[in-house]
Amino acid sequence: MNVSPSPTPERALWSSCAAIFWPGSMAFGFPGIMAHHWQAAFAVERAAVGQILFFLLLGVGSSMYLAGRWQERLGPARMVRLGTIISALAALALPLAPGIGAVHAWAFITGVSHSFLYLPALSVVQRWFPLRRGLVTGLVSMVFGLSAAATAPLYSFVLAEWGSTALCLVAGLAALITGLIAAPFMSFPVARPSVDSAGHGAPGPSLRVAQAVRTRSFWALWCTWALAGSGGIAMVTLSTSFGLAHGLGLRQAVVILTAFNLTNGLSRLASGWLSDYLGRNLTLAGAFAVAGAAYLVMPQVQGLYLWAGLAAAVGFSFGTLFSVSAPLATDCFGLEHFGAIFGLVFTAYGFLAGALGPWLGGHLLDTTGGDFALVFGYLGIFLLIAAGLILLVRPPRI
Repeated sequence: MNVSPSPTPERALWSSCAAIFWPGSMAFGFPGIMAHHWQAAFAVERAAVGQILFFLLLGVGSSMYLAGRWQERLGPARMVRLGTIISALAALALPLAPGIGAVHAWAFITGVSHSFLYLPALSVVQRWFPLRRGLVTGLVSMVFGLSAAATAPLYSFVLAEWGSTALCLVAGLAALITGLIAAPFMSFPVARPSVDSAGHGAPGPSLRVAQAVRTRSFWALWCTWALAGSGGIAMVTLSTSFGLAHGLGLRQAVVILTAFNLTNGLSRLASGWLSDYLGRNLTLAGAFAVAGAAYLVMPQVQGLYLWAGLAAAVGFSFGTLFSVSAPLATDCFGLEHFGAIFGLVFTAYGFLAGALGPWLGGHLLDTTGGDFALVFGYLGIFLLIAAGLILLVRPPRI
């Protein structure tokens, strides 16, 4: 394991947040801003654009377990350097894409790089703050999600004023510089901080991967990520398409995406903190239930700000999934092998969420002539099922 120069909890926390800021914007904001540019430039249907997030999530899902294993050998600082370089080079090469297939390749490579960044960030802060794992993972996840809300207006401005090549250069160089500066300060504590018996949310006993996958809790959490993940990630591309289909201009439609990204980020700190006191399961189930209802209502109402408010409910649920399920996993399976176990849970998000969310949603919109009631209906049901599944995730009996 690497030891960063003068490691402290505060430096580890803020460096983890900095390292995933620009990659987060490329996951949650960049595809939504560029979707219509790619559709027009390559003359493809919405399903092909929806596949971009599928390939991004496929990259995450196929590499997250590997990232957890490598982290145990290389340490978080080296993993973050590697992920930063891959993410930045992929963005800088994107203007050379000759067709939508190359954009899909960029999305897959970017997803791989994100697993090398996001997992070390979560692991580092939980090791430094074992009694406030909900709060600190919420903060890291908040930065990852909120970055898109902060950068979406910037991305829209750069795309409109200077074009897609300039936008890729801005995103790639920002990620490269920030990540390389942050990486040396991300390390595990040399001596694990002691756990006060009066503290809240102490991690459970550590299970090996083989033990974890034999439990009901692991598979309930895995299915939750597939269903709630698809419901959340679909809004990244469907939000602007929904607004445009209902007569809004691009700048107005981006308001719906921005509302989603705003709560996707802000909810992570709030729900992470709340889960330290109210419990992980209750916090997650409540967020999923509200988001499911929002999806079912959204096609039935009219008004930009009402649509934005409902999209914000979905964003709150999505952010809660990211911030609270990580400490819930350590509640159940411990900290020692968190990277590998959570990496396996993430395969549900990587392999299924992109296919069931933006890809299937885009395909149904193409085949039905834009029936958002159908698409938002099944996504809402997914979230309601996830609200029940998450209640089954409990520390297993050893």
